[in-house]
Amino acid sequence: MGQDQTKQQIEKGLQLYQSNQTEKALHMWMKVLEKSADLVGRFRVLGCLVTAHSEMGRYKEMLKFAVVQIDTARELEDADFLLESYLNLARSNEKLCEFHKTISYCKTCVGLPGTRAGAQLGGQVSLSMGNAFLGLSLFQKALESFEKALRYAHNNDDAMLECRVCCSLGSFYAQVKDYEKALFFPCKAAELVSDYGKGWSLKYRAMSQYHMAVAYRLLGHLGSAMECCEESMKIALQHGDRPLQALCLLCFADIHRSRGDLETAFPRYDSAMSIMTEIGNRLGQVQVLLGVAKCWIARKALDKALDVIEKAQDLAEEVGNKLSQLKLHCLSESIYRSKGLQRELRAHVVRFHECVEETELYCGLCGESIGERNSRLQALPCSHIFHLRCLQNHGTRSCPNCRRSSMKPGFV
Repeated sequence: MGQDQTKQQIEKGLQLYQSNQTEKALHMWMKVLEKSADLVGRFRVLGCLVTAHSEMGRYKEMLKFAVVQIDTARELEDADFLLESYLNLARSNEKLCEFHKTISYCKTCVGLPGTRAGAQLGGQVSLSMGNAFLGLSLFQKALESFEKALRYAHNNDDAMLECRVCCSLGSFYAQVKDYEKALFFPCKAAELVSDYGKGWSLKYRAMSQYHMAVAYRLLGHLGSAMECCEESMKIALQHGDRPLQALCLLCFADIHRSRGDLETAFPRYDSAMSIMTEIGNRLGQVQVLLGVAKCWIARKALDKALDVIEKAQDLAEEVGNKLSQLKLHCLSESIYRSKGLQRELRAHVVRFHECVEETELYCGLCGESIGERNSRLQALPCSHIFHLRCLQNHGTRSCPNCRRSSMKPGFV
């Protein structure tokens, strides 16, 4: 198969994929991979296969094609192709919750010299690194990476990248419990979709609607949360986006739990867990188990809650997500306190405080924890975060944590 024919087949595959004929597109791209001797064409089709498998939640297949793409890039001896393939390898590991590997591959991308694509892909590298740091609950490093990705987006007028970063920032602020910002950023993403997204995939609209749904639920606006989640789920079902379907099912379950409708919440959690397990989203599985544990606690079925918490704790430790571990120790603490089991209670109190220290989730001005309740937060240019009221009250001119100047406001 020659260069022109390879190019035509790749384009036909893209047209099929964009019209939701996914399996036909995959079949066409696999034929190109089998028959084409054109290395550049093979590299491009591998990129298509990586993206398609990512959106379908076939993360192990995604990783497999990313590894083959690296080998092809090395054969081509082209730094730009190598950068792109390492980024795909980083993303594959991010999806599989292998966050340390993601960070390592992102650092490899940053260290590659003389790449023309650096300016274009640099923001995507920073975004993937930020998502990995967030997966490990390394909040300052995550925020630093997201701010860098946002600068790339602004400097290169890349509205699609800005949209994705805004969704990640929404997730960031949902986790540290500044619910105002948790809603602001996905709303900004939705605005970008509305202003620029006519030629974009509907996945960007679905993504922003999902993150808005999460924020609305946390704020107690359950009707708005349900409306946004239904819109996101509708698009996810149309496009066969299994990862987003799982997240929407989790959000639906959380909404029903917030309403006290546990009978409806349980089957939603079960459905979310089934897809999370199928695609290999271990952090998603932890979030599902957290919700299920809270349901059992609400029903006073404390032994069942403890069984679920134990499973979730094993997964959270495996993934390295400190925030989930912290939440699980907090739930265990409340259960053992109600049972009057002092030794077990003390063990979980100690681990809870260790997790707070490890995540640095406390305000360097007042010393209180960040993330215990909904609070307005402010990031300084060094990406350390504080209670907004504390910064206003103290009028500090340098960061209390690292002593860097705080004269310039942070991005977020």
